[in-house]
Amino acid sequence: MTVALDTTAGPGDDSAAEESTLLLRVLGALLREDVVGLRTRTTPLERPDGRWLRLPADPAAGALLLPVGPDGYQSADAARLPLLVRESDGARLTTVDEVIAALRALADPLDRPGFDAFAQECRQTLATMRLHARTADELADELTQRHGSSSATWTGLEGGLGFDAVAARLDHPVYPTARGRSGLDEAQLRSYAPEFRPDFALRWLAVPRAALTVPGGPAALPDCWPTPARLGLPHLGGSHLALPVHPLTLGAPLRDALRETGLEHDAVLSERQLLTVTPTLSMRTVAVDADPRLHLKLPLATATLGLRNRRTIKPRTLIDGAAGQRLLETVLAREPRFAASVLQADETVYAHAGHELLAVLCRRYPEGLEGSTVVPMAALLAQAPGGRLVVDELADRYYGGDPLALLDAFLTLLFDWQTTLFGYGIGLESHQQNISLVLTEGPHGTRLRLLFKDNDAPRLNTVRLRDTLGADAPDPAEFADPRILAADDQPVLDLFATITVHLCAGSYAFGLARHGRAPLGTLLDLVRDRLAEAVERLGTAPGDPGAALRSYVLDAPHLPVKAMVSAGTLLTKERSGAADINKHYTTGPNYLLPTGTSR
Repeated sequence: MTVALDTTAGPGDDSAAEESTLLLRVLGALLREDVVGLRTRTTPLERPDGRWLRLPADPAAGALLLPVGPDGYQSADAARLPLLVRESDGARLTTVDEVIAALRALADPLDRPGFDAFAQECRQTLATMRLHARTADELADELTQRHGSSSATWTGLEGGLGFDAVAARLDHPVYPTARGRSGLDEAQLRSYAPEFRPDFALRWLAVPRAALTVPGGPAALPDCWPTPARLGLPHLGGSHLALPVHPLTLGAPLRDALRETGLEHDAVLSERQLLTVTPTLSMRTVAVDADPRLHLKLPLATATLGLRNRRTIKPRTLIDGAAGQRLLETVLAREPRFAASVLQADETVYAHAGHELLAVLCRRYPEGLEGSTVVPMAALLAQAPGGRLVVDELADRYYGGDPLALLDAFLTLLFDWQTTLFGYGIGLESHQQNISLVLTEGPHGTRLRLLFKDNDAPRLNTVRLRDTLGADAPDPAEFADPRILAADDQPVLDLFATITVHLCAGSYAFGLARHGRAPLGTLLDLVRDRLAEAVERLGTAPGDPGAALRSYVLDAPHLPVKAMVSAGTLLTKERSGAADINKHYTTGPNYLLPTGTSR
């Protein structure tokens, strides 16, 4: 797709600062992933202003010099100013195009198209960053009018949409260009992206019943589902069912999908727009305004977190999400101590026509959340209207003004649940976007619960599952994606480290330290202590699940780290070897080792 946002700086844009901010993240990610040998082919140099890395280049261009400083989160080093320098003439490369072009020249010719795509991705992200900067006050006013001036008063699932909006303007902890969405222009972002808190109506496609897979039949679909008659197509009432279509999927993407499925002559697009919705943080998932408990996940013909990370919905993920939910319900039934603290959205109702652009998931949230604050973890370090961090405003209301107390509470519950799942052989891809904190004031203080969704890409140790669940273990045939199933702990451990530890714990320790809420060592000790307590409950004798977690996560010299840029954009699957672009790893330092070892 072409970059549709205006990528030039407008009047008043602090374009140089924004580009430097982006490039520091980009170079940090490329260094972490050892792109063109930034980790393994470089020679360290000590200079008066600190350490630099010298990367050999071709004789004509000379070497490239990259100034670095300590990182520690998922890489030993982080890029720093003055960005990339050409040794031959001392020229500083300070723009997206200059930096990516210099690194592209060192790449294998087979990989250079990926560098071109990544440069485009960077430009899209830079344009989005500038758009966000220009419209920050606009969003604050919109959220204040809709939800109130303090995020601590945003309650229920409707209030959660305000948290989604501020989270959408926050950078991803790992992926450097997460704010960019390929091919969308400003008008489309304002109309459909969560960071603008818009409302819009869905379009509907009447699809022959015989072409649709709807587990449970049409009666399982939500009560708000329109009939063909409501869509102005009464003659199709007995033969067709309605399938929602996101407005951004109209046009060529929808026509291509219908042609590929042979439905171009039998499916009918209604001219009527029905069901007003609001985008959530994932953008492709929308909340139904008239029924806040109902969210619809709809395929989009765009990509985020990498060129190959398309926002479509493969039918098999719907099958796997329902199977994953059933498995988690089985575990919850055996672990009653989590009955009041771990909540799940229902994801068993869906429909698809055998194509990744002709599908919908009908996600139903639990009842009784109206008086609680429901905040996705991804929003905690975002800015609320007025400029304060969400975590600070929530800490004021629920934890006596202490954000570390809030962190302590959610880490304790999160690690307890996730290590319990590991004991069964289960690892969830429950990252910051897929977990919400549910905070409720009660007579005995604050009650914290965790709300999970999108459990369609777990990793399962089938041997441990059979050993722990016996006859209740799922039939492997229930899962459509064979990558979910493994015969040992390794894929489960990788997921636990990269998702639960890095994204849901470590990122907050480093983030709160960056914001000055506590020393980094104090925050990392808290993460390690709470994880160690949870691991101990699994048993740490040889062969116990806790022993595997302790060895692989708490005591290992290095931890797995997602190589998201390489697998998602720079390299083809054939070149990267990634079976799953979201589960392709390199390694980084273990920041959980006791003080004096890695800190």
